[in-house]
Amino acid sequence: MNEDQAQGAWDKFTAKVKQEWGKLTDDEVKQAEGNKDELIARIREKYGDSKEAISKKFNELMED
Repeated sequence: MNEDQAQGAWDKFTAKVKQEWGKLTDDEVKQAEGNKDELIARIREKYGDSKEAISKKFNELMED
């Protein structure tokens, strides 16, 4: 996978994340660019969900 493909996959994934967790701003998602753990931390701050629950939902979104 080249850099353009990886960026495209990340953009598609973050669009799904923003649909799922609508309180996240574009800036918050952009700050976590490419860092799944950072994105999970931001979701936890806004929603209070457990890391495990968010990771499970991430895996579901990636499978789609």
